[in-house]
Amino acid sequence: MSKLEWIKKQFNFHSLSKKIMIISKIIAVVIIVFYIVISEQPSNSTASIVLLLTLVIVVVLLIDYLLGKIVTKPIVHINDTAKKMAKLDFSKTCNVQTNDEFETLSNSLNTMSSNLQQALNNLEKVNNQLEKDIQREHILLTQRKELVDNLSHEMKTPLGVVRAYAEGILDETDSVKRTNYTNIIIEEAEKMNKMINSLLELSVLEAGAVKLSKQRFDIVELVETVAGRMLIDSPDVNFHLSYDLPEKKFFVNADKERIKQVLNNLISNAKKYVTLNGELKLSIKQEGQTARFSIYNHGSQISEDDLPKLWTKFYRRGETKNKSGSGLGLAIAAQIFDMQDMKYGVLNKNEGVEFYFFIPLDN
Repeated sequence: MSKLEWIKKQFNFHSLSKKIMIISKIIAVVIIVFYIVISEQPSNSTASIVLLLTLVIVVVLLIDYLLGKIVTKPIVHINDTAKKMAKLDFSKTCNVQTNDEFETLSNSLNTMSSNLQQALNNLEKVNNQLEKDIQREHILLTQRKELVDNLSHEMKTPLGVVRAYAEGILDETDSVKRTNYTNIIIEEAEKMNKMINSLLELSVLEAGAVKLSKQRFDIVELVETVAGRMLIDSPDVNFHLSYDLPEKKFFVNADKERIKQVLNNLISNAKKYVTLNGELKLSIKQEGQTARFSIYNHGSQISEDDLPKLWTKFYRRGETKNKSGSGLGLAIAAQIFDMQDMKYGVLNKNEGVEFYFFIPLDN
């Protein structure tokens, strides 16, 4: 070690012990100076007593000041920070800049505080995920039970019909009636198949097991395609069709197949309940940054109490309970809307009912 490095090391105050040693030396020098001054004074003189008292006061104040600045103040600050950490409050850092062991301790506390905060954040994330998993598992169990209950309830009638006509085939000798019974059994079996598929699809959607596949497409063109197939090309048209569609393209960014499914369900529902020779009207209009699709069918209005219930599974209004269908189309549409954060609803209009939804434009 060179002499220069040795000298730097000796005068390096980055140590609490060295700081205290320097304080003691300073105090010793002060005492020696005062002793010399007092020695020059006559014995038992008033001046000697005053100097002695002054020496005591100065030494005490000097020790108190230096120890307070070097030892007490950093310890108090570190202690306050440690108390907050003990209460899991890591919002404050320990700022001790003394270039000694206290600063090292302060930095260690800050590092520990940061690590504990990170650990608590990770633990909170894990707990939140665990709660979500538990909640999702509970939802799945509830949905499975609901699926079984719904199937049990909804299958009773078609299964009863199938059994009755199957027994009729065994006892019937007329070939024409046997053929008719067989066709009825096939129709009921097809209804049950469609109901099961719809219910399973709805359960999958509600469980969040379906991922959306978004793409950019023209909603006007899609409506024209679906409506043309279901309303214009259909052989059982017994209503007057009108529409109000824009001439320009309305591009949106959504799951095209799911929106197509929604349009199928809404148009099928309107077609089912439109009165004979009544009006069925399609409309697309721009409202702000969204396109509003609506379909109106002339027919019986819905009571205000029944309006929100239309989107629930197997719900049928009193006057429509004998209509064909699974009772799941609107529930599936509502679930698809919710998955894409789209506003939707149903309104009573003049002599009819209007279903609508909003889809954001992608200009």
